[in-house]
Amino acid sequence: MTREIDLDTFASAWADGGLVLDVREPDEYQAGHVPGALLVPLAKLPTWTDAPADRPVYVICASGNRSLVAADLMRARGVDARSVVGGTRGWARAGHPLATGPHSH
Repeated sequence: MTREIDLDTFASAWADGGLVLDVREPDEYQAGHVPGALLVPLAKLPTWTDAPADRPVYVICASGNRSLVAADLMRARGVDARSVVGGTRGWARAGHPLATGPHSH
């Protein structure tokens, strides 16, 4: 079962340098994303091999639906993946910063 975390817990992990994985599409990411988030669209996640085994990965999408699917896929591969409840929309609504521009890959 996927571990979900709330936005406050995620904000703390992000501030501490946690690895954030954005599983939205490139155009969504470019329009606004959590600063420092890596972009790996959900469709490409099955072939993504850079997931760390030694620390949690905070998976985010627009609202929390795709991140649940992605976190389940990653957990099945032994990654400590945590889905961010509320996603990028919730992050922005809570007043947290967003970055814009091209994806990191």
